[in-house]
Amino acid sequence: LRASLSDLYCKGIKPESYFLSFTLNKKLATSSWLRKIKNILNSEQKKFNISLAGGDTVHSSKLIITIIVLGNTKYKPVYRHKCVFKDDIYVTGSIGDSYLGLNVLKKKMDFGKYNSFFKKKYYEPDLQTKMSPYLRKIASSSIDISDGLAQDLQHLCNNSKCGAFINLNLLPLSSFCKNLLNSKKIKLKNIFSKGDDYQILFTSKRKYRTKITNLSKRLNIIISKIGLINKDKKIVFMHNEHKFTLSTNETGYIHNF
Repeated sequence: LRASLSDLYCKGIKPESYFLSFTLNKKLATSSWLRKIKNILNSEQKKFNISLAGGDTVHSSKLIITIIVLGNTKYKPVYRHKCVFKDDIYVTGSIGDSYLGLNVLKKKMDFGKYNSFFKKKYYEPDLQTKMSPYLRKIASSSIDISDGLAQDLQHLCNNSKCGAFINLNLLPLSSFCKNLLNSKKIKLKNIFSKGDDYQILFTSKRKYRTKITNLSKRLNIIISKIGLINKDKKIVFMHNEHKFTLSTNETGYIHNF
């Protein structure tokens, strides 16, 4: 549900309602399980001020959950194809925590006292509800980071026929993530573009820098300038003065159908 809501928030659109379809079986659909689902959905509806508009429930041997979210805006959404040369590149919130949480859940990583923090970041991504209404006034293009920073930035660049330069030293990281990096338990290159962050990646004109800084302070949210749009149709990353590019299979989650 939050993944679907994020697709609207990153375009400056307010979600209003959603449709929910379940395929269930008797083994799974116990009264206690359904009660948990109901309580969670009620909580999410209140948190994001949305309502259940309809849906369907059918029988199947497999569990399938389908969610469609509808939103509304008086203005045009913020598109992917409007960024141009010298636009600044920004990202909200922090990056990488969700991927670490997924690895904790898969028992591929263990961070001790930090485990619960990272798992929560994976299960309950922080959506930028406060930032969303202001996007149309400052952003030339935007997308949410679901497949990975590099992968989703590539979508913006492809649609706008441009490239980008990203300074990873400017990437916003949680204090827990920084502690793991400083203790060399993880490497930044291995975690910064793995997806499920659901933060907003957007581009903006240089003239809006002060406005964005003030907005960050007023809304009490982290908005970090991490790079620039350039004319080359490739994305170059820099970390500790070392420049590099990523191959396609390194950019993030690839959808294969």
